[in-house]
Amino acid sequence: MNKKLLSGPYIIWMTGFIIIPLALIVFYGLTDRSGAFTLANVVSITTSEHAKALWLSLGLSLISTVLCLVLAYPLAMILRSRGMGQGSFIVFIFILPMWMNFLLRTLAWQTLLEKNGVINGILSTLHLPNQNLINTSGAIILGMVYNFLPFMVLPIYNVLMKIDDNVVSAARDLGANSLQVFVRILLPLSIPGIVSGITMVFVPSLTTFVISNLLGGSKILLIGNVIEQEFTKGSNWNLGSGLSLVLMVFILISMALIAKYDKNGEGTAF
Repeated sequence: MNKKLLSGPYIIWMTGFIIIPLALIVFYGLTDRSGAFTLANVVSITTSEHAKALWLSLGLSLISTVLCLVLAYPLAMILRSRGMGQGSFIVFIFILPMWMNFLLRTLAWQTLLEKNGVINGILSTLHLPNQNLINTSGAIILGMVYNFLPFMVLPIYNVLMKIDDNVVSAARDLGANSLQVFVRILLPLSIPGIVSGITMVFVPSLTTFVISNLLGGSKILLIGNVIEQEFTKGSNWNLGSGLSLVLMVFILISMALIAKYDKNGEGTAF
């Protein structure tokens, strides 16, 4: 009986902030303004405008995820080789940006990249031509990589730190070189962290609208921007919810991958 009482607040929280909002999205997404059932909101993802925004979002998200993985894995390997624990100062530096306001972090990059920003100011001082950095796809990718890189580093680092050094030493005693140790031991054992990191970067990159608004100047519309505009400017909650249901498919796929490759939660616990 006591356990049931203790679980009560969590059930209330889940009902009020998870189940009810999801139910509302499903309701609005599958109905029109009159409340009648329709699949038009979901099927609208196939229109040229929405499909273009979705494919662009998928492309930029994939690029950002790959870049984060390429940067994060060697970094996690270096942290592991240095024997830095979870409480070390270097690890703290990578966690620190996660404690800052997401909007402020993105605004900082806007200040750096804008036409009269810090980077172009330095180039002008060096008598070099100014660069068109802001309001481009490259600026959006840069913002995604900067904001979401810690979410790739930490799961991989967490998994690598759990690998017993004796396993690596045994492989070397049996004649394995550094490449063989990496391919046959470190990489397979770090798959849960990689999958978790990819999910934690790809999903928010796919659904973001703040980064593309600030660093893309609202000139590059991602699917997150389209949904946000339908809710705020168009006041079409039905269409916005229908498009959101499409994005939920990618979230469910990500959850399925985590359930398959990270059954013990090794890549998510930190």
